[in-house]
Amino acid sequence: MGEPVNILAIETATPACAMGVRTSTGEEFALVVDDERHHTEALTPGIRDLLYKVGVSAASIDRVVVDRGPGLYTGLRVGIATAVGFAVGGGAELVGVTSLEVLAHGAFAAGVRGALVSVVDGRRAEVFVQTFLLDTAVWAMSEPKVALPDEVALEWTQRDDEVTFTGDGAARYAEELHAVLKGSFFEQRVPPPLAALALGAGRAPDAGIVPLYLREADAVANFTTRTRSP
Repeated sequence: MGEPVNILAIETATPACAMGVRTSTGEEFALVVDDERHHTEALTPGIRDLLYKVGVSAASIDRVVVDRGPGLYTGLRVGIATAVGFAVGGGAELVGVTSLEVLAHGAFAAGVRGALVSVVDGRRAEVFVQTFLLDTAVWAMSEPKVALPDEVALEWTQRDDEVTFTGDGAARYAEELHAVLKGSFFEQRVPPPLAALALGAGRAPDAGIVPLYLREADAVANFTTRTRSP
């Protein structure tokens, strides 16, 4: 396949269900269709409506960029399955991006600079985090990991460096992160699909998409807990 001209981005790592499209003319459009974890019901109709609005057919999508996590287990499964469906059914290329890097690139595009921590709510009183440096480009300074909000706050209090927190996890645990005196917040409750489009447009396609869960799926963990109960 040559240079992709129509690109679709799928975002389902958080409670929101969002998507974006870059057309052959370079125009970009994004849509958030649900914020209540209804990914199964909302994703396909949302994509259909967005493509209709911008005048792009599903068959003309050349590349699909999909958030592979970390994030909500069910949401990621729905998003990746939909992306694979485009690849199998329409011959589209696949590119995987992570929720944490999409948040970082979204902040960079908005003008944020310096140290930034992407924070995605992981439920179970945990967050998924990764540190980036935003200067002339976006540089990953750590690997994605699971942490407690208090642990993140303590790390940056001890470092005594200026830092920006972003993501739905930063919003949910703002009280804990406000303990970082040199910390500030850039609101992004949803990893922005337009940032995913920009990332995915410049990457080589993936042979397959591997979800980045970072821990056991909630369904597995809950089942294990139940079977161990007396």
